[in-house]
Amino acid sequence: MSPVKSLARTRRELAEFVRQRRERVTPAEVGLPSGPRRRTPGLRREEVAALAGVGITWYTWFEQGRDINVSETFLLNLSRVLKLDDEDCCHLFMLAQQRPPAYEARQATAVSRLTQAVLDQLAPCPAYVMNLRWDLVAWNQSADHWFRLNERADTERNLLRLVFRDDVLRERMPDWERDARKLLANFRCDLAVAPEDPTMTAFVDEMRRLSEPFRHWWDEPDRQGYQRGISRLTGDDGRVRSLRHEMLIVDEHLHLRMLVYFEDEAGNGVGDTAPRGN
Repeated sequence: MSPVKSLARTRRELAEFVRQRRERVTPAEVGLPSGPRRRTPGLRREEVAALAGVGITWYTWFEQGRDINVSETFLLNLSRVLKLDDEDCCHLFMLAQQRPPAYEARQATAVSRLTQAVLDQLAPCPAYVMNLRWDLVAWNQSADHWFRLNERADTERNLLRLVFRDDVLRERMPDWERDARKLLANFRCDLAVAPEDPTMTAFVDEMRRLSEPFRHWWDEPDRQGYQRGISRLTGDDGRVRSLRHEMLIVDEHLHLRMLVYFEDEAGNGVGDTAPRGN
């Protein structure tokens, strides 16, 4: 069989693979309303294009298997939107004639059913699981009540995005500047785990562009110490809750960690003070 035919077959396989995975993802899984008039199972092409950060025409050509160049960043974004696991992410890259990225780049976007069951059992303590980029990939009902995670798009479910970009949450954080600085210092340590990872560096670049405090503090020497979560938060009832946190390793290989919030009845409001662990 000639190389041209082989390449054409690969493009057909790519088109079919992406279409099938797109039709498996429900709008609710990416924070979109289902709507009563949806004719397409799963997500529409224009929805995937928007979530992946590309134009609808270009994405349509890609899904049709046309001969266009694609970047690693796009394929990683598409993997995230389509909820691909590690094996499917690698398969997507190979079909697109690209070398699979470094493992650290394939940020986990889901947890096992047992891990979700643990989160649910922890209620009423708010708890969530985050990956190396601090995307919140799973949470319980209490955490959703605090951070309104179910109503947010996937791209907005990130602890640093919430802290630096959500004005409503910022108003509910009495110690916003102190908390934001310490969280940023902690994230800087996680970046050291995968300093060349394109998704990590792209996230930092994006946050520097979108948030002036992030950009200013990122360039400053770290003198703030570390913190894993928010130290004080104002509830819907107007009462300020002082919080402590505990972090548990969910999957060391995938860099998945669970953060559990406990109300500090003593009202110290200092968060966790133990040395940071990986």
